[in-house]
Amino acid sequence: MANGYDSVYKWFDCLKRAGHHIVGYVIMPSHVHAMIAFKESSTSINTIIANGKRFMAYDLVKRLAQQNKTETLGQMAGWVNKTDQLKNQRHEMFEPSFDRKECFSIKFMEQKTSYMHQNPCKDGLVCLPEDYMPSSAKYYFTGNQDTYPVITYMQLQEIDLTSSPC
Repeated sequence: MANGYDSVYKWFDCLKRAGHHIVGYVIMPSHVHAMIAFKESSTSINTIIANGKRFMAYDLVKRLAQQNKTETLGQMAGWVNKTDQLKNQRHEMFEPSFDRKECFSIKFMEQKTSYMHQNPCKDGLVCLPEDYMPSSAKYYFTGNQDTYPVITYMQLQEIDLTSSPC
């Protein structure tokens, strides 16, 4: 399969350019966990996530085609439902929905960050969360930024996410 880590990182870059903040993440082999602080915007969070999934899907399908992974592409083509086929969608990369949890307290953010950072351990990929590279765990556990820089939920308290008046 195509290594999709940098596709996720590129999407994170797009989010940051739009004024959003990446607070934590874990890129698992079959899914992504991300804690994102969204700047106030006229674009809904559902639309932002849908656009991100589309952005990553196009990149990953392109890579699979370049690697001549026709079997994988064929499988993904088989997952497209009839309605989406009529809209000219050729591959299904992601689940149509996502599990959004709004975090309004430090305690809840701490709980969710811990859950996502423990995910690679629960799946037997590493023994310690900070050893899993496609993750923000190293920063949370050691204070050292690694693969992709994030801000912590504690640093987030100092950031104004409201839109500036025009």
